Amino acid sequence: MATTTNLSFAPPSYSRFAATKSQIRNPLFTSPLPLPSSFFLVRNEASLSSSITPVQAFTEEAVDTSDLASSSSKLVLVVGGTGGVGQLVVASLLKRNIRSRLLLRDLDKATKLFGKQDEYSLQVVKGDTRNAEDLDPSMFEGVTHVICTTGTTAFPSKRWNEENTPEKVDWEGVKNLISALPSSVKRVVLVSSVGVTKSNELPWSIMNLFGVLKYKKMGEDFLRDSGLPFTIIRPGRLTDGPYTSYDLNTLLKATAGERRGVVIGQGDKLVGEVSRLVVAEACIQALDIEFTQGKAYEINSVKGDGPGSDPRQWRELFKAAESK
Repeated sequence: MATTTNLSFAPPSYSRFAATKSQIRNPLFTSPLPLPSSFFLVRNEASLSSSITPVQAFTEEAVDTSDLASSSSKLVLVVGGTGGVGQLVVASLLKRNIRSRLLLRDLDKATKLFGKQDEYSLQVVKGDTRNAEDLDPSMFEGVTHVICTTGTTAFPSKRWNEENTPEKVDWEGVKNLISALPSSVKRVVLVSSVGVTKSNELPWSIMNLFGVLKYKKMGEDFLRDSGLPFTIIRPGRLTDGPYTSYDLNTLLKATAGERRGVVIGQGDKLVGEVSRLVVAEACIQALDIEFTQGKAYEINSVKGDGPGSDPRQWRELFKAAESK
């Protein structure tokens, strides 16, 4: 029988988050952390020996937080929030004062990555999308938007341990998640990959030797058929991170600083690479761009100035992709 944990400090509206089927509220996010006005990014667990937590590492690029009214009404469920893209999504949501809920297999990773946070701003629930029984309806109460950044390696690696294969993560995990979401969700943003419609063509057929593109496409199709409002982001080869440097400010300036330009396309025609920073920002921006609903976009990053976090410029980029 699963252990039940009830946290007395939980807000009344979330009292049903007493853990069932191994879903456990994380009691570690209990105190507010003042956030500077500059944008921050995070690193992965490989750098945790440093005394600096990811939430304390900042760059000099500001995030546009002018739309705080709409931000405060959101509760964004982030799935895969400790991965290379997901951790940047979480960090940026926190900076924007957008409430987040993380669905994680390992609760300790959230504490190590993001430090102690006010529970109103960042909630954590334990669950594994690969196991449908883990996804209790109470986990999704109040959720308005979803960003799913789960994934694994295309070829066999240590990350495939414990059934962490493309079939289990990119197909079964996505299918289980989508099936469990309430119909009230306003938008689901799914991070997929370029090449999913060309898995039988070179060079994509090489990447798909173990089925990663096939299973990502199956996840996309299941989301399309679910009836939920969605946007699919298909990044090129991911660069810039996961962040393992202790000097994150220096790392960001040396990498993403030269590749801030953004190229967005449709029709699975783009070939190239993209900064994880750009992918994370695209996911957040897509939540509020109404015409991206029901569509898939490929995304690359190139040398030059980019849109940063400017909503107007991101709208123009997404709109321009549709006219190509």
